[in-house]
Amino acid sequence: MCLHNTGGLAAPDAADYARQASFARHHPSGSRIPPMEISVDIPDHNPTEPTAFNLAEYVLRKGAATPDKVALAVLTLTGATRWSYARLIDSVQGIAGWLLDQGLAPGDRLLIRLGNSPDYPLCYLGAMAAGIVPVATSPLLTLPEITRMAAQVGPVAVIASGDIACPESLRRLTLPETPETLPPAPWHRADQGREAYIVFTSGTSGTPLAVRHAHRAILGRLPMHHGWEGISASDRLLHSGAFNWTYTMGTGLMDPWTVGATALIAAPSVAPEQLALVLRRHDATIFASVPVIFRRLLRGALPRLPRLRHALSAGEALAPDLRAAWTERTGTDIHEALGMSEISTFLSGSPARPAPPGSCGYPQPGRRIAVLDDSGNPAPPGETGHLAVATDDPGLMLSYEGEAPPPDPWFTTGDLVSANATGALFYQGRADEMMNPGGIRVSPREIEMALSGLPGAGELAVCEIGPRPGSRIIACFYAGDDVQENVANDFAAARLARYKCPRVWIPLSALGLTDLPRGPTGKVLRSRLQALAEEMPAHAGKP
Repeated sequence: MCLHNTGGLAAPDAADYARQASFARHHPSGSRIPPMEISVDIPDHNPTEPTAFNLAEYVLRKGAATPDKVALAVLTLTGATRWSYARLIDSVQGIAGWLLDQGLAPGDRLLIRLGNSPDYPLCYLGAMAAGIVPVATSPLLTLPEITRMAAQVGPVAVIASGDIACPESLRRLTLPETPETLPPAPWHRADQGREAYIVFTSGTSGTPLAVRHAHRAILGRLPMHHGWEGISASDRLLHSGAFNWTYTMGTGLMDPWTVGATALIAAPSVAPEQLALVLRRHDATIFASVPVIFRRLLRGALPRLPRLRHALSAGEALAPDLRAAWTERTGTDIHEALGMSEISTFLSGSPARPAPPGSCGYPQPGRRIAVLDDSGNPAPPGETGHLAVATDDPGLMLSYEGEAPPPDPWFTTGDLVSANATGALFYQGRADEMMNPGGIRVSPREIEMALSGLPGAGELAVCEIGPRPGSRIIACFYAGDDVQENVANDFAAARLARYKCPRVWIPLSALGLTDLPRGPTGKVLRSRLQALAEEMPAHAGKP
C-alpha cells in the first residue's frame, strides 16, 4: 500500500515550504518518486537556493524581520529569562565567528558536550552557521560510551561544560560567557545537500549509529508545521524536555523559530508536576511532551489552561486512554507523531486532521509513505507491513556514518504498521520486537493498545518471556495497583484473540520497580522487563 499526501496547505506559513523539486534536480539518485512541488516566496537573497543554503540562517530568517520579538524564554514558576531574536541571531553568528577563530573550518566536526542550558542550541546552530558539523550527544553518557561514539565520527574538537565526560584525546573548547558580543561570522552558504549535523540513534537494539543529516533536513521539517504542530508566528510553544534533547531541539526550538514564533523551555528547577502551572502562567498555546509526562500531570490537579490550543506527543506511543483523559481534563487534544533519528517525524495527527483513536496519524503533507510486505512489495490495505519512506524526502538522512546512502526508492524504518481505508496508520511495534508465542507473530503494541484502560493497571507494557526452558509466553507488566488476575484475563479475552492474551500479569513492584524502564528517548525497554522477569524465582500470576 502506497500513501501519497499532497493535500493543500492552509497554514499561515504554507508559502514558505521549500520547492522540493529543486532537491530532486540536484540529487537525481533520489528522484525515482516524483517530488512534491510547493511554491516558495523569494526574498532579496533566496534562502532556499539549493547551492547557497545554510540551515541556521533558514531557521532564523523570520526572526531577523522581528528582532525585538521574544524568541526564547526560559521559564521558572515566578519569572523568565528572555532572549530576543536579535540577541539569538547575534549569539549564533558570534559563536560561528569564534569557532572559526579557534581554527575550525567548514566541514570539520565538533562534538557537543553541554548541559541543559541555552548554550546547547546556540552552539548547535552556531557551528552550522559557520559550516561546521555539530555532533549532538547526551550529557549522561559515560566516558567509555562517549569515547567509543566519538571514535565513530572523528571530531576535531569538543565544546564542553562542567564535569560532563569528554574523550580525553580531543581538544576542549569552552564557550565565552556573552556570545552575543563576539564578532559575527557571515552565514556559510553552500549546497543544501552537504553534511550539516550528526545525531546518534538511541542504541536500544545495539550499538548507537551515527546518523548524518544535510542542511536540507530543515526543509524536511516544514510538513510538520501544518501536518502535526499546527504552529504559526503567533504561537508560544512550551516543550517539556531539556535543551540537549534532539526532540526539544527540533520541535521545541527550531520549528518555532522557523515560523517566527516564541519557544518556551522550563528551567531545570521546574518539576514535571509543575509544568501545568508554567503553561498557565506563561500563556503557552502549544505544549509538546511525551506520554509519561502527560500521565504525571493528570495524576494531580490541573489548573484551567485557557490559552492552550493543543498538545503534541512523540518519543513513544500515545495510549488512547491517556489522550482521552487529557482531552476530558483540559478540553484540548493531543496530536501524536511518529518519527526516528533518520528522518524525524513523518506520520502524525494534527489540528487540521486529528488521528483516529489508536492511530499514529496520516502521512504529513508531501510525504510519500509505503507499507511493504516481507518481499518489498506494497502490502494489501489493512494488513500489517513494514513502514517505508521515500528516499527523495529532503528530511531523510544522508547515510549512517561509513555507509552508503539508503537505496532507492524506499527507506524501511524497522516499524510495523497497518493502514485503514482512510489512510490512517496504526503502529504495530518494531519488527525486531515482534513476539512469536506458539509460532504465531504478535505485535506487543497491538496488545498494549487493547489493554489500555484496564482498571487499576496504570501504565503497562507486554513482552515475551520464557518461564521455563522451551516455553515462551506473553507477559503483561503494569505500574498500578494490584490487578485481580481473573479481572485482567476477562478484560483481555473480550478484546483479543486467545493467542494474543497475556498468560501472566506481573506488577512492577514484584520487579523492584515503580515505573516502566525507559531509554533516553522515553521508549519502554522491553528487554529490561524480560530480563528482570526471567530472573524472578516465580512469576506473578499463573501461566
